[in-house]
Amino acid sequence: MIGRRPPWKEFKAALDAAGFHPSKKLGQNFLLDENTALAIARDGEVGPGDFVVEIGVGCGFLSVGLLGTGAHLLGVELDRRLHAIAAGFLEPLAEPDQLELLRADALAKKRAVAPELVERLPTSGPWHLVSNLPYSIASPLLVSMARLPNPPASMTVLVQAEVAERLCAKPATSSWGGLSAKLHFTYEARLTRRVGAGLFSPRPKVESAVARLELQAERPSPELIARADPLVDVFFQSRRKTLLATLSRHLGDRPAAEAALAAVGLEPGLRPEVLEPAAFLDLARALAEE
Repeated sequence: MIGRRPPWKEFKAALDAAGFHPSKKLGQNFLLDENTALAIARDGEVGPGDFVVEIGVGCGFLSVGLLGTGAHLLGVELDRRLHAIAAGFLEPLAEPDQLELLRADALAKKRAVAPELVERLPTSGPWHLVSNLPYSIASPLLVSMARLPNPPASMTVLVQAEVAERLCAKPATSSWGGLSAKLHFTYEARLTRRVGAGLFSPRPKVESAVARLELQAERPSPELIARADPLVDVFFQSRRKTLLATLSRHLGDRPAAEAALAAVGLEPGLRPEVLEPAAFLDLARALAEE
């Protein structure tokens, strides 16, 4: 069992000595409350031998809780100063071969998981993502992770509360959108806890929350998802317009749009926020068969 971490003032002194100033652009807000960090590690539901990825290690405050579960941890940190501080803190605590710290940007051009991270991920069998995600990359990172050939069996993430609500939203609610639909193609999501802004340094202007996503046993084919994802984008870019209006413009052919919607039993006057994930998949399948 790994003991309590040193007090924040020791880390703060090391950060100051390294000339570190938190970057708002990179979402460098440290979760200082140790009990909350340990609770998030428990929310991850990982244990001895599990392969866990943490994006945005920071000083290692969540990492130490994950190491305490006995899991094998692959931590990713972009900032060289934070990477060095985390390594100095975590490496003496880890068992042999339990920890790898990768200094890299987890996303390549904000569109896909970076190749240097992909090559370290399991190509088969379950693995898990547990992270205090930088707000700026949360949405594209989660979708990119979900689209990997061997996606994580679970993703437990501390994100901006608004994003967590979108992750866990249901159709026909105000939070349901493109992010919700894309992730619900393959995951079930629930909110596990809310985290107040006062538990961070620097203090963010928004509240945060933890969402847990669990991979569904039965999932659409990657080929069908690849056809459905662009449709989701098309519809939610014009979410106040009807399905018929948006699809007609997208196809450049109103009769073809009418026929596609009729083929899957969708009313042309509906708007995208009421659609279940299966409806986007059905429509993508119907358009591919034309």
